[in-house]
Amino acid sequence: MEEQDSTQAALNQLQIHVKDLQKWQVDEDFAKTMENFKALPALYRHALNELENKIDVIKTQWQIRDGFSPIEHVKTRIKEPKSILQKLQRKGHELTLENMEQHIHDIAGMRIVCAFVKDIYRLVDHLCEREDLRVLEIKDYIAQPKPNGYQSLHIIAAIPLVLLEGTRWVKVEIQLRTLAMDFWASMEHILYYKFDKRLPPHVAEELKEAARAADELDQRMLRLRHEILELSERGEYAEPQGQ
Repeated sequence: MEEQDSTQAALNQLQIHVKDLQKWQVDEDFAKTMENFKALPALYRHALNELENKIDVIKTQWQIRDGFSPIEHVKTRIKEPKSILQKLQRKGHELTLENMEQHIHDIAGMRIVCAFVKDIYRLVDHLCEREDLRVLEIKDYIAQPKPNGYQSLHIIAAIPLVLLEGTRWVKVEIQLRTLAMDFWASMEHILYYKFDKRLPPHVAEELKEAARAADELDQRMLRLRHEILELSERGEYAEPQGQ
């Protein structure tokens, strides 16, 4: 009887050691994942820098060739680690670097604001033709706005980084909007969080109406630009000379 108790005690102790070993292994793997995770922002920041340089060259070339650049301004951001983890959880994926890179496409984000819708499509066509990046996906919320009125054109692009271990393609989400669309989206974001993500029906309806007004403004300004360009080409309008 004592021998059986001794054997059982030894087995119990062995199970405890096994559990401790498993827990240590899990914790070690998790710690390693966290260390690699901390290195991700630098990788995505480099990808954004590469993309910013390409966009800056496009702006300069358009300015020289056409006399103006349709790109008004560019903003970039790296997604917060907390937001990445929450998004992985919502999608039902485990916390791994592979899942982050495969399923989270907006860790690095760029917003390009153009003067007119026509310029947005012009830029998208150019990006699709380039050999130094890959356009993986396009979501056109300008042609098909979201139910709440949101308009923008989203691109998932892969940017090549030449690293010590070879070339690595890093995904960046690019959002392209007009000035009017960008103003609307900023206001919608403020109201969305002001009301704890639950907008009153009348506010939601007002936002939809504001989105329609923004779209009408874009179209009106585009018509005005066409009219001025036509008058200029016919010599009926000349820009005033500086003093």
